[in-house]
Amino acid sequence: MQYRKFGTTGLRVSEVGFGAWAIGGAAMIGNTAIGWGDADDTVSAEAIRASLDAGINFFDTADIYGLGHSEELLGRLIGDRKDVIIASKVGNVSRDGQFTIDYTKEYILRACEQSLRRLRKDTIDYYQLHTARLEHLQQGDCITAMQELQKAGKIRYWGLSLNTFDPLPEAEYLLNQGLGNGFQLVLNLLNQRSLPLLKAAVEKGYGIIARMPLQFGLLTGKFDKGISFPENDHRHNRLLPAIVDAVAKALGPVWELCEKYQCSKTQLALSYLLSYPEVSVIIPGIRTPEQMAGNTSGLFQLEETDLRMIESLGKTVFVPLMEQIKQQG
Repeated sequence: MQYRKFGTTGLRVSEVGFGAWAIGGAAMIGNTAIGWGDADDTVSAEAIRASLDAGINFFDTADIYGLGHSEELLGRLIGDRKDVIIASKVGNVSRDGQFTIDYTKEYILRACEQSLRRLRKDTIDYYQLHTARLEHLQQGDCITAMQELQKAGKIRYWGLSLNTFDPLPEAEYLLNQGLGNGFQLVLNLLNQRSLPLLKAAVEKGYGIIARMPLQFGLLTGKFDKGISFPENDHRHNRLLPAIVDAVAKALGPVWELCEKYQCSKTQLALSYLLSYPEVSVIIPGIRTPEQMAGNTSGLFQLEETDLRMIESLGKTVFVPLMEQIKQQG
């Protein structure tokens, strides 16, 4: 396992982290799935242990994942180990059977205490506002809450998990104000909207977490247009057959690189992200020891010409495709 600096925090993170959304299980808010279908806690525990053995030291979760169950699992398996970095998030809420958001100071302070109990920790290493928008940042309550938590020793560092499709306004606000320590952003072969942020963020000392590196599994090459997902999997209404088929066709030129590098599609997708030195850590979702092994082996540096080719496709071919995905929620 290779390790990278997380901005100017002093944290040294494994370049491949553990995305802990899926191990939260098949949580629902009303009739809306917010998880990845059924999960076996025994298998999840095996995946966590295997990841630790492989040198993964960065685990990313949120209080909404499994409605707290993801944090509870990490708490049971990892607890307050000093050699492991736990990142969690706050702001997305299940309330009265509805999905809502809450970035008030009172809620964030209370939610942090609850996360600490579930994680069995005294301090959360890296705490994130879960896709707070510009209006919330400008109002200021959420920023005050994070600063108070940091001063009280409840969190070591904090940052913002940016929204999927329009990350620039919120990132620029924090950059201009010099607030926070890092960003979690969506970045993958298909969705390159966050690329312009990388250099500016790193120049100002921010760490970068790249989430959705495999775009809900679309970039593993394992799906075809006949794929279907159970109703308790959030992909049920997102990854429709037409989208899966369109993505497969659009990525044809990219997948030709697999022969050049003698790698799998998963390895190419993850290596693409790690070829940017500004990226501190990528967080593919890990549910099993087998997924952990597949997400951490055979990674490499892409040649500059190949990076530029992929970026060119991102600006032309992939933009309308991402709009189609956006419309599905």
